Amino acid sequence: MSLKKSAYILFVLGITLFIAIIIYFGIEDVFNALKLAGFLGLSLVSISHLAPLYLDSVAWKLLFTKSTPPPGLGILIKARWIGESINSLLPAVQIGGDLVRARMLASRGYPVSESGASVLVEITIALITQLFFSIFGIGGLIYLGHKGLVKEAIIATAILSLGALGFFLVQQKGIWTKLLNLLSLLVSKEKLKDMAMDAEALDQAIMELYSKKWIIIRSSFWRLVGWFSGSLEVWIALKFMGTGKGIFVAILIESLCQVIRGMVFFVPGAYGVQEGGFVLLGKILGLPPDIALGLSLAKRFRELTLGIPGLIFWQIEEGKILFKDRRKENEKN
Repeated sequence: MSLKKSAYILFVLGITLFIAIIIYFGIEDVFNALKLAGFLGLSLVSISHLAPLYLDSVAWKLLFTKSTPPPGLGILIKARWIGESINSLLPAVQIGGDLVRARMLASRGYPVSESGASVLVEITIALITQLFFSIFGIGGLIYLGHKGLVKEAIIATAILSLGALGFFLVQQKGIWTKLLNLLSLLVSKEKLKDMAMDAEALDQAIMELYSKKWIIIRSSFWRLVGWFSGSLEVWIALKFMGTGKGIFVAILIESLCQVIRGMVFFVPGAYGVQEGGFVLLGKILGLPPDIALGLSLAKRFRELTLGIPGLIFWQIEEGKILFKDRRKENEKN
């Protein structure tokens, strides 16, 4: 079964689970919780996501060490916004958006190797800083005296740690050149000549980037701040729903929710799984199921309000790239 077909199957199963959970806990109760938040609350939830979008782009920009000048924050924010929109709303298995943002930068004249390396290293930094963020959530559960889920959260974090370590180590071994060497067993080396040059340049750019430890530390700092700022949307939603929960609980919910999403990265948009996770976390933290599901739907509302325009702008970008490629071909002819 192809990766694309598997992604579509998981996407459909996730949506089915998503609908089933809402029906089980009562559609009316869940939508009453959303009514408590109101249009203003839901709008502020969406607007608050601009904070992590900006901070994550600041972290990404630091990884462009060769281009003079480096890409502006404007294009990086736009690329990240489009990438997130693809990963959130389409069956792209959480990687399609990352490929698109690397492509967007390469189409603007930035070296393919540097664009690709910046995205891959930024993904690694995101995984590592997410672990620190999840540890905060586990510590929060222990501090509040909630023993439930601590063991499961520790196991999930440990698995994510192994995944992050494995992803980091394969990059250190020149993975793209090695993959191309394997491909050469099936395709003639002459046909892969240009790709081989790109793969070697990408591996070299990745290694050079990791050697700049101070850059990696600074980028990791801003990425970690970005994770924490993502808790704002949870806090705003809880505030407008009248739960009386503070920012500490919001950070705890967001950090553990990200652990759940990280564990099911292969499920597009984490549909169904996120909702189940919110109900489970809500039970431990004293949130009724309708409020917990309303909170999850508030985040989905943000994904839609920012994601749909993001997908539209992606198609505009693809049109520009296609037009540029055709013009180059015409000039050659």
